[in-house]
Order: sequence, then structure tokens, then C-alpha cells
Amino acid sequence: MGEAKTTEKDRVLVVDASGLILGRMASIIAKKLLEGYKVYVVNAEKAVLSGERRRVVESYKLLLNVRTHYNPDKSGIRRPRTPVGIVKRAVRGMLPMDKPKGRLAFRNLRVFVGIPKELQGQNVVRFEEADANRLSGRFVTVAEVAKSLGWRGGVE
Repeated sequence: MGEAKTTEKDRVLVVDASGLILGRMASIIAKKLLEGYKVYVVNAEKAVLSGERRRVVESYKLLLNVRTHYNPDKSGIRRPRTPVGIVKRAVRGMLPMDKPKGRLAFRNLRVFVGIPKELQGQNVVRFEEADANRLSGRFVTVAEVAKSLGWRGGVE
């Protein structure tokens, strides 16, 4: 019993998303979640999406126009508009959500805009293979995409 407590504390990751490519970061986080880690993502609004700004925003806006024959407020496609929702949805897409282990892993993910007070003293992990310096072309931050989708929040 005592051993489980020590390993549980060791299996916590705090990931700083600032300057990381969203897709690459999400795939690494999905693997860590499936391994049993509890992952906290801070500075979600500073993650980047590769591509020209207009094209990236237009691709995110495409599903906002999808309508259904039923009431679209109840049964329409839900497109996340906040940086937290965008990052969580990216990680969720890389987990096997149709299996219990994928749903259980997704519950161990927490995403924050900025850095909350309870996580400020923690060691922060950055994934070098997901660094935006590897991109040769243009990129846009998740905050800019969220603002253009209608997010009215701000960075603390």
C-alpha cells in the first residue's frame, strides 16, 4: 500500500505548452496518459499550430457552420472555442476513447490557461521533439485561434 503512494506521486507530469507544437505535444501526452501518468498542461494558450494563420483559423471555423435536422443546440457538433478545449480535444483525439483505458486516461488530464497557484512551484517538463523552433514556416498560437472562434477570455 505505501509503495502505491510513492509511485503515484512520481507519476505526475506538469507540461509547459508554451512554444510547443500542439499535435506533437498531444501525441506525447496521450502516450504518457496511457502509461498511467496524471498530466497537467499549463500555458495552453501559448501552444502553436503550424500553418498560415488564415488557413488554420478557417479550418477550425468549418465545423461551426455544420447544422443538423434536429435541434443544433442539443445534437450538433461541439467545436471547442477555448484554448483549454482545443488542447483537450487534440489529446482526446489521440486516445482510444471507445475503450475503458482511453476514457480512464482522459480523466487524468488537466489543462490550464496560465499557471495556477497550486502548480507554480512544480518542476515543469518541456518536450524538445515538439518544440516550435523546428518549424520552418509560419505558425499561429492557440490563443489567436480561440480569439477568432469567439473566446473572450484573457491570459492571467
